[in-house]
Amino acid sequence: MSLDTVKHAAETPDTEQPWKELGLKEDEYARIREILGRRPTGAELAMYSVMWSEHCSYKSSKVHLKQFGEKVPANDAMLVGIGENAGVVDVGQGYAVTFKVESHNHPSYIEPYQGAATGIGGIVRDILAMGARPIAVVDPLRFGAADHPDTKRVLPGVVAGIGGYGNCLGLPNIGGEVVFDACYQGNPLVNAGCIGVMRHEDIHLAQASGPGNKVILYGARTGGDGIGGVSVLASETFESTGPAKRPAVQVGDPFQEKLLIECTLEIFAEKLVAGIQDLGGAGLSCATSELASAGSGGMRVELDTVPLRDSSLSPEEILMSESQERMCAIVEPRHVDRFLEICEKWDVIATVIGEVTEGSQLEIFWHGEQIVDVPPRSVAHDGPVYHRPFARPSWQDALQADDAGKLPRPANAAELREQVLKLVASPNQASKSWITEQYDRFVQGNTVLAMPEDAGMVRIDADSNLGVALATDGNGRYAKLDPYTGAQLALAESYRNVAASGAKPLAISDCLNFGSPEDPDVMWQFAEATRGLADGCLELGTPVTGGNVSLYNQTGETAIHPTPVVAVLGVIDDVNRRTPVAFAEEGQLLYLLGDTREEFGGSAWSEVVHQHLGGLPPKVDLGREKLLAEILISASRDGMIDAAHDLSDGGLIQAVTESCLRGGKGARLVVPDGLDAFTFLFSESAGRAVVAVPRSEELRFTDMCGARGLPVARVGVVDGEEIEVQGEFGIPLSELRTAHEATIPALLA
Repeated sequence: MSLDTVKHAAETPDTEQPWKELGLKEDEYARIREILGRRPTGAELAMYSVMWSEHCSYKSSKVHLKQFGEKVPANDAMLVGIGENAGVVDVGQGYAVTFKVESHNHPSYIEPYQGAATGIGGIVRDILAMGARPIAVVDPLRFGAADHPDTKRVLPGVVAGIGGYGNCLGLPNIGGEVVFDACYQGNPLVNAGCIGVMRHEDIHLAQASGPGNKVILYGARTGGDGIGGVSVLASETFESTGPAKRPAVQVGDPFQEKLLIECTLEIFAEKLVAGIQDLGGAGLSCATSELASAGSGGMRVELDTVPLRDSSLSPEEILMSESQERMCAIVEPRHVDRFLEICEKWDVIATVIGEVTEGSQLEIFWHGEQIVDVPPRSVAHDGPVYHRPFARPSWQDALQADDAGKLPRPANAAELREQVLKLVASPNQASKSWITEQYDRFVQGNTVLAMPEDAGMVRIDADSNLGVALATDGNGRYAKLDPYTGAQLALAESYRNVAASGAKPLAISDCLNFGSPEDPDVMWQFAEATRGLADGCLELGTPVTGGNVSLYNQTGETAIHPTPVVAVLGVIDDVNRRTPVAFAEEGQLLYLLGDTREEFGGSAWSEVVHQHLGGLPPKVDLGREKLLAEILISASRDGMIDAAHDLSDGGLIQAVTESCLRGGKGARLVVPDGLDAFTFLFSESAGRAVVAVPRSEELRFTDMCGARGLPVARVGVVDGEEIEVQGEFGIPLSELRTAHEATIPALLA
């Protein structure tokens, strides 16, 4: 087959092209021809197909996402916002922290180990590309029913991939979630997050400026794995027949990535780059077009100089390959020799593949023949924008009318005790230590909090003990009942978790996981969730620094629950002041902060005891969340509390159980006036936390709560070797521990 050059394309306008097979719509293909004034070459078609995919272009979501920038003002901490590889915030003392969460859902279902491993690798390179040293990762995960045979296939592979890649990089895994629900059966959610730290002056951006500057591709060779990769996989719905498309999943090499990280950081230290971009989704198509688009001119690339693992790859395949562990740098000619010297020192392959030009076009050549001549913005930033139709689902009212309040409640103390044990042993509430123990949480020696704490926390300065905390949360059951409120509850819980650790929330990143945008029901869920998140961030003063949208998460006609995952980053002046969740000393007084109401819609109790989903989720009061956070942070800083745990899934009894088991101490609980034992134990009202207060600090703590108007009730004391609810029941910690810790190993044995 002869090479499809730009000249040949202009001379053969009627040549049939596989635009449909590459995922383009007919009007999109027509638009490409209009932009170019001719039909595209095969290489150009490949570039547009991956860059205009849902995963890369956000074509169905960007009309809703723009409110994050328009509605939510940047705060004083924001240094880099939406539009770069990751957002950057100022955390004081000259330090900046960058963080982001992304999805690798579809690849992880097809090939669990490599899909999850390369998800970690990709998010780490995003952080690295900002100029930062990656310091920790997190992994919010969603799987199908815990007892389904396919969960046994997917979950161990995903966990091994995350652990294998992250552990080899020497990055502690400090947080995340594991949720089971049948809605994720054919479409697990594998979200990955990373935090990096740098000095303010070390921030780097993805842009190619300065005519004559060289384009250097460095890292691993380009192979046939990952052709189309997430750019295509994440832009279509799985068929109900199960996994396919294995060749599209990338293959990771964490040792190569470790070399790439250290090599890049040394290059940064010597200030050798004018712009940089990692190669992730859409590979070279993305890196070249985005760098050129964000720069001041054009770019010329000699594609045949790209180092290959497979010499049979066509130009189109090279441009579409998502082979891992690769970066693209823009380097002034005077720095090229030193750049290549550092790469050689780290045994990292580096090749000059082109240069920045004075023109306005991205031009790519193959053995001297021009195969691409496109305006880079048309590829990278000016793709399709869809105003997808959306409407409130016809079934939404009936779902909300199916109130959880009608469900039978325990008739006596024995049933109440039985339901507590059933709750703490349920897959979603049970200990996830079987999973988290496969991750190195303490490598590098700077981790001060990690799962099962409310938030992960790492020290970033050994002298001052300055640290940052990160929490990720999302409840698809709440969002199914009310996507607007569900998104705000995810934000509120993550915000609350960070504050409970003693850190001040600063900013958010998000990973918005939804079904097909071509379904008006799903687009309504997405529109409502993004509106809720934007409104919530405005009220809490937490700007959105960036994030990820993952659509087409469904199998056949069955979509996942809308699952907005929200990551909140916080800062703490001294990590020694952190607040753990463990009740560790007898005699500590237990206080419940916030208002407890009869709110069971979407609750763990309704799911575990009655397999029910219906009604309305808990109400959100973001003003109360801010007040609660201020109290938790002040109390931590001033030594008024020894432990704190937010109340969310499973309510008070779940939080107390986790804190007692973590500290190895029991608790005696007293039901406050005005509440019955059932509501006291199982309600999932938001804006609440339970804290352990030293007796010496009781008056000071309660006076502070009273002065600021936060409801506070003494509900017990840390004592003994059981959890006793006065007048109701007692459960020995040994029985609770067995129930809590045996579930996951038994399911995955």
